[in-house]
Amino acid sequence: MRILVVEDEQPLADAVARGLRKAGMAVDVAYDGASGQEKASITRYDVIVLDRDLPELSGDQLCREVVESGELTRVIMLTASGTVQDRVEGLSLGADDYLAKPFAFDELTARVRALGRRSTPAVPPLLTARGLTLDSARRRVCRRGGEVELTRKEFGVLEVLLAAEGAVVSSEELLERVWDEYADPFTTTVRVTVMTLRKKLGEPSLIETMVGSGYRVPTAGRGTDSGTASAD
Repeated sequence: MRILVVEDEQPLADAVARGLRKAGMAVDVAYDGASGQEKASITRYDVIVLDRDLPELSGDQLCREVVESGELTRVIMLTASGTVQDRVEGLSLGADDYLAKPFAFDELTARVRALGRRSTPAVPPLLTARGLTLDSARRRVCRRGGEVELTRKEFGVLEVLLAAEGAVVSSEELLERVWDEYADPFTTTVRVTVMTLRKKLGEPSLIETMVGSGYRVPTAGRGTDSGTASAD
């Protein structure tokens, strides 16, 4: 899940970003409305955590632009004022949720996860393939009855591949969905992560490399009928 935090209180913005990353999300940060606008125009985010009172460009205006863009990006607005009128105003701008400061971080995380599920096509609560089960809510992966310990990036890659339902996912898309803006697109980080993920999941290998295209986890009844598959 790719998240953008737009908050001008830098310590708060950084704390929110750290917490969401620990929860397994890829998070970018902007400290003013103009920077948030630029990032949102370049990257398709699942959720934007947006402060209303921002320098350069107001959170209200940025929210309007995101909504009018037609993207599936969801917006949760933050504000120091929690009056009913403020909530009504925020939601009338097209925001999907509204949270007053100060807030409990666990509540913010739960709301971001809920909005993230609404920003993408619905997927089953449990993703399965070849004796493997991935539980997104509990951040657990099991194969043949045994739990598999994965890093946040490994879990994210596996989740994206399983949700693709047998379709090929490119390295570029994995980099965009699982990592953040600081990831170097010219590194081998995706390939290395897939390699370690394969080792942890064991045999028979679950992830196929489609040479020149990306990776996929075939669904039942689908073989390597398109492209050239490799275990590398």
